[in-house]
Amino acid sequence: MSGHSKWSTIKRQKGVTDVKRGAVFTRVSNAVTLAAREGGDSLETNFKLRLAIDEAKRLNMPKENIRRAINRGVGKGGEGVKLEEIIYEGFGTGGIAVLIFVVTDSRQRSAQEIRSIFDRSGGTLSGPGSVSYLFSQFAQIDVRLKNDNGPDEVLLAAADAGAEDVEVFGDNALVYCEPSELEKVMKALEEKGMEIVGTQLSMKPKNTIKIEESDKAKKILDLMEKLDDLSDVQKVYANFDIPEKILQKETI
Repeated sequence: MSGHSKWSTIKRQKGVTDVKRGAVFTRVSNAVTLAAREGGDSLETNFKLRLAIDEAKRLNMPKENIRRAINRGVGKGGEGVKLEEIIYEGFGTGGIAVLIFVVTDSRQRSAQEIRSIFDRSGGTLSGPGSVSYLFSQFAQIDVRLKNDNGPDEVLLAAADAGAEDVEVFGDNALVYCEPSELEKVMKALEEKGMEIVGTQLSMKPKNTIKIEESDKAKKILDLMEKLDDLSDVQKVYANFDIPEKILQKETI
């Protein structure tokens, strides 16, 4: 299985949960604030804000927290805050490429934390543009597979809706489409009875690196987990491909 946007699925299989609820809310709140600051508070015109709010609702963030985060973004009620979005790039074990999307109020803190994790994990934090060219942006729809809607049904429905690609892992399917086609594809899947559990903008690797050694797989998963645990980190993507038999061994 490839490592980019399937990290959330790996976390569930590993039993890695967001036990620090406050840290999770901070992360999602920052995403909402930045989206509102960049595109305004209208859900009709701000696609990025809609996705951020959907994620906040999925995590059961209270409505007042969401509203407060939006107000910070548009500077209402003295709620202004200095946040910036930064993309860090690096290499992990086996030469895998790693992209880290960060929203932070302290560039220095975020850089120090991420560099420390790479150093301790045997990786290297590199410069802008060093790995980003290895990825393409798509909209991603997470679908939970069920008895009456298995992989074949999802593949057929996604193809009919104009999706670009579908990947299946365990009881989940990831449907990729152009960002402008997200709502159309999502609606078509829902009409077919598909259970959609999340949507997001995702970076999909153009090619993957196969990792067949258990020790390398463990180091890579540890790196991804440590990066993902940072409250400033929004998303982590990588281009590793770990066979399921090795993944199961490392996630038991």
